[in-house]
Amino acid sequence: MDPVIVVGAGPVGLALALALAQQGVPSVVLDEGTGGEEPRPARTVVLRPDTAAAMERLGCATVRDEGARWTHWRAMRRKQEVRRLPLGGDAPPSPLHIPQHALTRGLRDAVAAQPLVQLVAESRVDALEQDGDTVTVHTRGPDATWWRGSHVVGCDGARSTVRKLLGIRFPGRTAVERHAVATLRTELPWPDEALLHRQPSWRGAGDEIAARPLPDDVWRLDWLLPPGGDLVTPDTLVARVRDTLGAWCGGTTPPYDLLDTGVYTVHHRLARRWRVDRAFLAGDAAHLLGALGTQGLDEGLRDAENLAWKLAHVHRHGGSEALLDSYQAERRSAVAARLRAADQVLPSLRSGSALRARLPGAARLDGLLTDAHLGRGPLGSPPVHTHSPLAPDPSPAHVPIGTEPGAPVEDVRITAPDGTAARLRDRLGQGQLLVVLVAPGTGVWDRRHWQSAGVMPRLAAAVSALPVPAELLVAEAYPGASAHTVLLVRPDGQFVAAFSGVRPEELYEAADAVRGGSPSDTPSDRTADVN
Repeated sequence: MDPVIVVGAGPVGLALALALAQQGVPSVVLDEGTGGEEPRPARTVVLRPDTAAAMERLGCATVRDEGARWTHWRAMRRKQEVRRLPLGGDAPPSPLHIPQHALTRGLRDAVAAQPLVQLVAESRVDALEQDGDTVTVHTRGPDATWWRGSHVVGCDGARSTVRKLLGIRFPGRTAVERHAVATLRTELPWPDEALLHRQPSWRGAGDEIAARPLPDDVWRLDWLLPPGGDLVTPDTLVARVRDTLGAWCGGTTPPYDLLDTGVYTVHHRLARRWRVDRAFLAGDAAHLLGALGTQGLDEGLRDAENLAWKLAHVHRHGGSEALLDSYQAERRSAVAARLRAADQVLPSLRSGSALRARLPGAARLDGLLTDAHLGRGPLGSPPVHTHSPLAPDPSPAHVPIGTEPGAPVEDVRITAPDGTAARLRDRLGQGQLLVVLVAPGTGVWDRRHWQSAGVMPRLAAAVSALPVPAELLVAEAYPGASAHTVLLVRPDGQFVAAFSGVRPEELYEAADAVRGGSPSDTPSDRTADVN
């Protein structure tokens, strides 16, 4: 089996290689660097809960050990607290906040323990060739060589060599926003709570400050800088730190240890194409998006999760061109929608006059920004592949439930046929469809009874006859679903369809749609540009 060649050993490239290995597909990861990443405490990332769970499934222990989840989100305007939202427990889950170098280290450790992943340092790509069956990549370095693979994925960042070798344009806007950033160790009056402070009352504070906690009393502080403002010198940044901490702590600046500083510039760019025959783009090589909440990497990790199961399916079972084309159709559309939302909403959020003209009040402004930082709402919510080319045709057999088709599935408790109890997300990433029967009461039955009772034998036979591998699970309940509802879920956790009872023919048709049709289907035309 020819490996998948992954160019770039950042979090997206490493996650893609691990996701492929989890599904039995080998890969070669070409790292331009020497095999490590310099710690930069000011460079942190925020991951939505389902993305963080996906990284933990890949074996990234630092997500669990070195990330922070917040107990509350606080919003302030001038001197007043206007909102305080609980997170975790019975409340909505908190996103995960983690230094990027810690996330990368955790993924590297997982790669080191994975025999199906070969990580090659000091390998800079300078040529790429492909034909109908393979792709070859040339690297220069201490051991310059040609690498042969089934596919190549450029995860090599905003200046992607793979994207340039493929001749793909990367239009967009530069310097949409600028933020001064400082990471420091100190004690603030609200431990473990994140804060968004708009229009602070002290002089020189700017229009907006965000404070996000990390473990061990470490905080990341971001100050929104005015457009076209002066350069931020070390002295002015230290003054911002002292003034901000003093204002938040009753007028006296508490002791602090400044760990790292920087200026973070937000760019919005979107590659015209994400696939050229056997070559793909992912992460910053395909898109730049980071206007709110430092969540740009979250989208890149979603690229990896979306692409991995499709490449794995092609490797192990064959696949139609529609299946591989769907990566660009789904992920590019999702990122484009977030970019459009940012372009439409941010100018009004940042402008007082536009705000008064277009929004009913300051509370809605704070709500939009809060939702964005927490991975919700028009600026931050997980993507819904409403118009996916892998969606089955509408059918009278489909029934509505609490999850929209194309949206991430809810993480309910499930039971496998072997009696194992788990969460639904625990079964993702294995390259197989999930078929979930909603059957209240099965949790208290002995497995040998419910396996042979009611609709289970007929459903098990229908699942075994599907055109792709699938696992049959049972859930006591699912939001909006009645008893004996059958759910079909993709390997990456996207909900496909629900059926009232056992519908073997309709279930087969939906599974066939998810794989993009049979491998012999006519290839689509992938030479046209994308608007």
